[in-house]
Amino acid sequence: MPTLEIESEKSILNIKQAVPFFWVSNIEASLRFYVDGLGFTKTKEWIDNGKLRWCWLERDGAAHMLQEYEPGKAPSTKRGEGVSICFQCNDALAIYHQTIARGLHPQRPFVGNGMWVVILTDPDGYKLDFESPTDTPEESIYQAPDIFI
Repeated sequence: MPTLEIESEKSILNIKQAVPFFWVSNIEASLRFYVDGLGFTKTKEWIDNGKLRWCWLERDGAAHMLQEYEPGKAPSTKRGEGVSICFQCNDALAIYHQTIARGLHPQRPFVGNGMWVVILTDPDGYKLDFESPTDTPEESIYQAPDIFI
């Protein structure tokens, strides 16, 4: 009979990643935000009766899923409230400049917990934090000029 230690090791190796699943009100608007704005790639999809119902998006080592609510099934409360997805990056400031160049409007980056933090909110109110380690003092605000293309 296997020991508890061996069983624990197997269970640790079994889980590969956690993938956020966002229920959205308009999947086409969400795709424009994530694919066109943030540079994610749609790698999997479910088409039902000619309509995109669900998709899997990836960028670098991160992934998440989108699925549109059925008509009349969206919750009455504000979606995304109290939820932040934190993407750990090598260079969050590069994400800041890329998203501006793609027409998005991230908050001005700041340093929190020893990391540059770039915050965007998707069309359904989900908060996305892109973070990268820095030696810049806490609470510093990024001062480089914005780039508009």
